[in-house]
Amino acid sequence: MNRVLLVEDDQGLSELLSQLLQLEGFEVCIRQDGPSGLLAAREGKHDILLLDVMLPGMNGFDLLKTLREHGSKLPVLMLTAQGDDMARVTGLELGADDYLPKPFNDRELLARIRAILRRSQDNAETPAQIEQINHIDITLLPRRQEVRVSGELVELTSTEYALLSSLITHSGEVASKEMLSQEVLGKRLMPFDRSLDMHLSNLRKKLPGRADGSARVKTVRGKGYIWLD
Repeated sequence: MNRVLLVEDDQGLSELLSQLLQLEGFEVCIRQDGPSGLLAAREGKHDILLLDVMLPGMNGFDLLKTLREHGSKLPVLMLTAQGDDMARVTGLELGADDYLPKPFNDRELLARIRAILRRSQDNAETPAQIEQINHIDITLLPRRQEVRVSGELVELTSTEYALLSSLITHSGEVASKEMLSQEVLGKRLMPFDRSLDMHLSNLRKKLPGRADGSARVKTVRGKGYIWLD
């Protein structure tokens, strides 16, 4: 049974979401302020965090930032206000796996949760015989979702890890945004959805350049991205 940590200060909404998730077979833990939410998230007992932005004591952004600074790879779905583009961008920049604007459809919420969990679990359930994947100076350790560049550990979220793995798999060819959105984010690419771009931007910031100092990923305008060997 997957365990969901819901950090939301609206008691009515928390109860409704908890009932919905439990009916769908999830175990739910509710926290209604930032500090207790952070404490619960750092316990390592949950499979996904549903995180509201406006919280008493500590807002969702600070909670997420602190969580990532301490090396947590807990998948995070941000719950943002309708039309608040800045909140979405900020959440993704800080390491959220996806976002969902309120009010949202129950089916869409469940679909987003399952897509994130599937991606995280697919990364973790690599067959035992595949201990590591080597690509020039990059080593992927699938079972631990770790990445090393020239032996140095690079901390990535589960989404960034999945994106890197997909780009390397398609090395030397253009990987379309549509394909990456489906393969990495588990959802169809929609107009004005910049979540994939934000995850790639975060990945670029974390990965050192190639030996000659050039970027590892090139944007092909109107088509997608290409991983350069």
